[in-house]
Amino acid sequence: MSHAALISGERLEAFGAELDALRERHVRDFGAVDARYIRRVRHAVRWTEIIGRIAIYASAPAPWMLWPVWVVGVLLLSISKIIDNMELGHNVLHGQYDWMGDPSLQGDRFEWDHLCPSDWWRQTHNHSHHQWTNVRGKDDDIGYGLLRIFPEQRWTPFALGQPFYALMLAIYYQTGIAIQHLKLGTYLKGRRPWRKFLSDAKPLLKKLPWQVGKDYVLFPALAGPFFLPVLLANLAANLTRNLWTFIVIFCGHFTEGAIVFTPIQVRDETRAGWYQRQIRGSSNIGGGSWMNFMTGNLSHQIEHHLFPDLPAHRYSAIAVEVQEICARYGIPYNTGSLPRQFGQVVWRIFRHAFPSRPSYSPAAA
Repeated sequence: MSHAALISGERLEAFGAELDALRERHVRDFGAVDARYIRRVRHAVRWTEIIGRIAIYASAPAPWMLWPVWVVGVLLLSISKIIDNMELGHNVLHGQYDWMGDPSLQGDRFEWDHLCPSDWWRQTHNHSHHQWTNVRGKDDDIGYGLLRIFPEQRWTPFALGQPFYALMLAIYYQTGIAIQHLKLGTYLKGRRPWRKFLSDAKPLLKKLPWQVGKDYVLFPALAGPFFLPVLLANLAANLTRNLWTFIVIFCGHFTEGAIVFTPIQVRDETRAGWYQRQIRGSSNIGGGSWMNFMTGNLSHQIEHHLFPDLPAHRYSAIAVEVQEICARYGIPYNTGSLPRQFGQVVWRIFRHAFPSRPSYSPAAA
């Protein structure tokens, strides 16, 4: 991936105007197709969960004999959890369907099946991450406070363990996202008193009993003496969801072509500059319609960062135009297969566990 210089001046503003026009065309086109799509997604979440749990219960009395049924149940439950988090919850929380006027799909009141309270997610993700994408010191998603992903990040001996930290983050990704809002480092470094922790964590502590209890107590208990196979199925489904989400998110932000910015670089940033930063700090994943659906359309992370409030199922069509606009203005458009993109992520995690220096400077052209 070429680390081309950033464009600036009138050329940059013309580039931004084209993306503004592209966005407006799609906003004017919102309608029944979009509403029908998100309602079908919600039905898909419900029915894959119901059928998956039925299959798990049906196999529980003899899982050693009915293991194919158990596996099918786990896969369907995993799919339900993935779709619920990525295509339903994440996109609704962005306000992509607020225009429908459906109270159950309003971004400012929607609560998803995720350990992270929705109010926290709207603050840490919708505002902080999307406003300050890849700006060091402002975007907490850069390494999630654990990983040195970019050579511009200061190296410390702590980074030597980051392959292990990354594995743990992948396994417990839902938990990592939930506690990100708390900024535990501020407590550990004495910047915030521990006596405030319980009050700060109250929304999480309120949601935790139900979110954990339903999968690891309630649903297994309903199986009576066959508690263990159901518990293991729920563990497997949550692990699958966590690993898949980790892979998708990291492929969208931390591939070789993604770059980071300093607060000084964005001090006088215009809307057009913000567009350019979203593109240069993002990566797409190729793979077709099923890949799009199972990633919540975050296979088009570039388009999501450009237009987070547009219905995500439109991104594949928008991407064709965005890629053409980028080509005309000489802006790199980072896309590749899942193995290629994730391979670059893994390389970054291992490479930057050791001291390294930036090999380029994204100066304006």
